[in-house]
Amino acid sequence: MQAAQGRAVHAPGDQPERVRSTAPGIVGVGTAVPPASYTQREVLDTFGITDRRVRSIFLSGAIERRNLTLPPLGPDGHPAAETQGDLLRKHTVTGLRMGREAVARCLKDTGAALADVRYLCCVTSTGLLTPGFSALLIKDLGIERSCQRLDVVGMGCNAGLNALNAVTGWAAGHPGELALMVCVEACSAAYVFDGTLRSSVVNSLFGDGSAAVAVRAPGRAPEERTPPPALLRFTSHIIPEAVEAMRYDWDESHGKFSFYLDPEVPYVVGANAETAVERLLAGTGLRTGDIAHWVVHSGGKKVIDSVRVNLGLSRHDVRHTTGVLRDHGNLSSASFLFSYERLRDEKAAVPGDLGVLMTMGPGSTIETALVGW
Repeated sequence: MQAAQGRAVHAPGDQPERVRSTAPGIVGVGTAVPPASYTQREVLDTFGITDRRVRSIFLSGAIERRNLTLPPLGPDGHPAAETQGDLLRKHTVTGLRMGREAVARCLKDTGAALADVRYLCCVTSTGLLTPGFSALLIKDLGIERSCQRLDVVGMGCNAGLNALNAVTGWAAGHPGELALMVCVEACSAAYVFDGTLRSSVVNSLFGDGSAAVAVRAPGRAPEERTPPPALLRFTSHIIPEAVEAMRYDWDESHGKFSFYLDPEVPYVVGANAETAVERLLAGTGLRTGDIAHWVVHSGGKKVIDSVRVNLGLSRHDVRHTTGVLRDHGNLSSASFLFSYERLRDEKAAVPGDLGVLMTMGPGSTIETALVGW
């Protein structure tokens, strides 16, 4: 079989144990959200929003609840206005709290300790910090000072798979050693409340959340337990003509960074989804129908529907994607790991199954990974 990025990919009939003998695998996952959860109607009422168009955007997007870190109430009974400095502090404080919790749950799931962590990659798109979350978490958690680290900042909702690719590469070069990736997205630190339809789409969609995943390649000693899901291949599909469709840039009129989503994003992503998956499976002898499990980014109802239709997937195929959107909203780079955790807990995957992880975001880019159980 053809190799991808140094890791073999199998066709139906190959022996899974041969394919997974050296491939890094997902050995643990953990997620965390802020304690406060709000229905869409509660958010509207909290901010005193009566505009029917805005309320329609909030209430028609297949999101029931989101965990958010809202500002304290002001004298008028509504949340106080936040400066960019306030938002950056929220990004740091909320992000660290969620990140610590996600790491703790991931390590418990892995059966590992902080002393076992040799590589830490942190991902965020909701604020800028120097030093980044990787250094702050190493300090806060007391991780070994020799731990290597990487911060992936500003790549948006697709960044989790961008970073997982790098983490998997590190793990492949350090067999038996534990690498962690932590997505930290305090999306409520990226909001602008101005009553416009543009900002209302963003404000209706994103929630706060963090997810950590542990990756390890088999060491020299034989593994006694069931092999973990193996990360077999990663690919990217960039859509340069849609480079402006998703962006987070400075809004001079508000003195804040502001996120922009083009209304055509769902259709651009959907139209390119099949090409992205074909690129992932190229040279493997596999077809879309050979994929048993789909973990797709919870980008929004229209995005999910567009991807599903263009790939010929059933609603059951994207049940965890829509479930995460319903319960938490769009969690940016962390979304796909929330969905993966639900798939793992469901215990539906059996040895020999294949799965596709798919995220999409600014660039515009669709990232994919092939996973084998």
